[in-house]
Amino acid sequence: MDRAAKAESITELSGVFKTSNVVVVAHYAGLTVAQMQTLRMQMKQAGGHVKVAKNRLAKIALKDTDVASIASLLKGPTVLAYSGDPVAAPKVAVDFAKANEAFVILGGSMGKTALDVNGVKALASLPSLDELRAKIVGLLVSPATKIAQLTNAPAAKVARVIQAYASKSAAA
Repeated sequence: MDRAAKAESITELSGVFKTSNVVVVAHYAGLTVAQMQTLRMQMKQAGGHVKVAKNRLAKIALKDTDVASIASLLKGPTVLAYSGDPVAAPKVAVDFAKANEAFVILGGSMGKTALDVNGVKALASLPSLDELRAKIVGLLVSPATKIAQLTNAPAAKVARVIQAYASKSAAA
């Protein structure tokens, strides 16, 4: 890499570190190209990204960012998984690690908070932002549904009583 390419890579990585809510660091030695493509595809579908970068350049890009705590994890063949949603990247990374034992999660960072392997797994077990929104909407809609059912119930009972009297008088 020439100097211009290195400088461009550093600025790109710095932008990634500043805009991402969560970054997961993992070793990927032993993965095939097809497996890496699968990881990239799964991460993209979840709203995240995967980046393989030189550790030296990544450490330089980490300076003056919130995720500077992951610098100690950047040793060996590392891959960075990041997303704006704090749950997306950890969830995909943990699921991918379960299916591929060559993919080893080292840790990560959520904002200024450093995460170890267990922290990443804990984040992965949380529901995603979309799931939480769906639950909140469900909770907000359910009282209105119950109120509608309660207001309609007396009218339905009255209608059944009238129908019963009508059928009784028709039979007589």
